[in-house]
Amino acid sequence: MAENSYFWFEIISMALLTAILMADVLIIFKRPHIPSNRESTIWILAYALLAVLFGLVIWQFFGQAKATEFYAGWLTEYSLSIDNLFVFVIIMSRFSVPKKYQQEVLMVGVVLALVLRGIFIVIGAALIESFSAIFYLFGAFLLYTAWHQAFRSHGDEEESESKLILWLRNHIEVSKNFDGAKIRTKVDGKKLFTPMLVVFAAIALTDVMFAFDSIPAIFGITTDPFIVFTANVFALMGLRQLYFLLGDLVDKLEYLKYGIAFILAFIGFKLVAHAMHVNELPFVNGGKHIEWAPEITTNMSLVVIVGAIAISAVASIISARIKATKEV
Repeated sequence: MAENSYFWFEIISMALLTAILMADVLIIFKRPHIPSNRESTIWILAYALLAVLFGLVIWQFFGQAKATEFYAGWLTEYSLSIDNLFVFVIIMSRFSVPKKYQQEVLMVGVVLALVLRGIFIVIGAALIESFSAIFYLFGAFLLYTAWHQAFRSHGDEEESESKLILWLRNHIEVSKNFDGAKIRTKVDGKKLFTPMLVVFAAIALTDVMFAFDSIPAIFGITTDPFIVFTANVFALMGLRQLYFLLGDLVDKLEYLKYGIAFILAFIGFKLVAHAMHVNELPFVNGGKHIEWAPEITTNMSLVVIVGAIAISAVASIISARIKATKEV
């Protein structure tokens, strides 16, 4: 009975979330505009409240454990999605995308991210089901990603984007100017792609790179595909509004990357510890479970994730204020 209720909850939830996303897409493409700070703030708070309410519904009908998994997953994916903004800012500025059409670009990016992450979730869930040792690989990958996250620079990101953009421009004919949000245009009677296509391609490839980080990270919190996907949906919902609200302020969150790196390292360690606990590899401890390996609870994960985000955000704000005072 409980399984049947959960199944119908999944169906209804996915239908409602799809309807919300479709409505969002239609609003953007029918009325392209630059959202005000007030409008962006209202949307972000509305989506955050919706996520909180969704978690409470899960808590009410399916227990505290499932709800905690959702909240921990949502906050992890949200912090990683904020990191996407650094790259989005680079792409938008490099192509000088008119602000009026940046909403379309971001919405396409969000939809592509959801599709790609959905594919990755299905693959990840299948791998976990048939090959428990995948937790070792996920954990090692996240530990490597955490190191890269902590010690990379914006110069590295810009260099990567420059190479990508150069490659795209060398392989397709692109017009010099935008033609609204169109990806094809006519120049002197000749059909060409507009820079918008290159922007979409850059956003899509960026989404793929971030999916490689985010999906193993959330599988370190829960292996329930439904929780994994809905956490990603809610994390990406307010991303475009957050882009306009923060804008250039994203660069001032200088310690955020360290908070995200800590979260990734923590989850990476958790995955490796879990892999040791359920170990079946014959060349590791003779194929036996490593009983002394720690099992980190979801509640503990939630506390660590919230703490890392809060500390890095507060440190960034304090640092920015100190710098502003010195400049005066």
